[in-house]
Amino acid sequence: MTGSTESGTTTAACCDDSADPAAATRCGARPDGLWSVDEHLADVLAAVGPLPAIELQLLDARGCRLAEDVLAEGDLPPFDNSSMDGYALRTADTVGAGTAYPSVLAVVGDIAAGAADLPRVGPGQAARIMTGAPVPPGAQAVAPVEWTDGGAGTGRPADAMTAPVEGEEVRVLRPVAEGAHIRRRGSDVAAGTRVLTAGTRLGPAQLGLLAAIGRATATVRPRPRVVVLSTGSELVQPGEPVGPGQIADSNSFTLTAAALDAGAIAYRVGGVPDDAARLRAVLEDQLGRADLIVTSGGVSVGAYDVVKEVFAEYGGVDFRRLRMQPGKPQGFGRIGPGAGVPLMALPGNPVSAYISFELFVRPVIRAMLGAEDVHRPVVRAHCPVALRSPAGRRQFLRGRYFAPDGLVEPVGGAGSHLVGALARADCLITVPEDVTELPAGSEVDVVLLGG
Repeated sequence: MTGSTESGTTTAACCDDSADPAAATRCGARPDGLWSVDEHLADVLAAVGPLPAIELQLLDARGCRLAEDVLAEGDLPPFDNSSMDGYALRTADTVGAGTAYPSVLAVVGDIAAGAADLPRVGPGQAARIMTGAPVPPGAQAVAPVEWTDGGAGTGRPADAMTAPVEGEEVRVLRPVAEGAHIRRRGSDVAAGTRVLTAGTRLGPAQLGLLAAIGRATATVRPRPRVVVLSTGSELVQPGEPVGPGQIADSNSFTLTAAALDAGAIAYRVGGVPDDAARLRAVLEDQLGRADLIVTSGGVSVGAYDVVKEVFAEYGGVDFRRLRMQPGKPQGFGRIGPGAGVPLMALPGNPVSAYISFELFVRPVIRAMLGAEDVHRPVVRAHCPVALRSPAGRRQFLRGRYFAPDGLVEPVGGAGSHLVGALARADCLITVPEDVTELPAGSEVDVVLLGG
């Protein structure tokens, strides 16, 4: 971060073409006042990190990443138990058993799941047992009920698991190997085993495992709380009448949804007019619930852009111009008391705002989550059409990626207002700064946006 300190604050500066070379050098830009995409991204990521770990109830931790390794305190399963409905018995009693000459065993008890008072199984005996029930002492295996006459005598269905009665016998129709149909204690997870490592994202299976080993909470990196607001007096909310010179606010919906997709808890704030007092009041109101603030609009050199005016009062936001198209103007810093809350100010044009989010804000959210890889995947693909790009700008074109063919095609034009084309795109086609033309069939880098 420009002029960063250990607390992460910055000195107010404006890294654009109007700044003198010395000032540009102080804030990390090149003498022409322009930052590269990579420089800006590196600066932003250097100023943020994983949020402090907190302990949450399991369902509240869904989607978060573990802040520490998790060890099993006990065995899973915690006791030997049956994997089938059947009969717990001694294997020696079933040697040579068959349909013609079954092994006839006395039924000495009935064991349901959760039972604590277990009968002992001796020679010539068996205990009726249900799936998940503890294996009784003396038993070496479980004969599935389908391998028996169901304990009801000849002629009854093999699956007739009626309650045992005094003097009841069961006929076992085949030999049973030692350990058959028994889930041994610790066979899934042994006590002391590391079951999950720090950084693991907690989904349904991981939360189920934590519950299975008796954990009611998890120590995680919380999902960052991201406040998204759009600025501009021309903005009206969707569903409201659109008057002359007005447009519907789409950025706050796009960026809030993008923050949710990145794993954040996102709060959308409706469009804020170009009024310094109003913007200041909204920011002060939102600081208390934000780990990150994302704004769109007001970062260019327009006469009515009040965003820079208000942010300058906090003394911690730098405005920069990047060697990219779209999304050249960017703002970044911290506002608020103490170390402040990170703030990223994006351009107001819808495509510029969304691409800026994907390239810069999404990695910040992923870093706050403690994710190992904060970047979207990048693949190489051939573009069947010729591409043109302005000199000295890294261009990001919207495209459709066809993975089986290794092809990518542009969608719509290069305009930063073309939201219709943006909605049809699933990737960004990257044209490097030093390339102005690419012939048809050229191989390009493709940033995948899905997932």
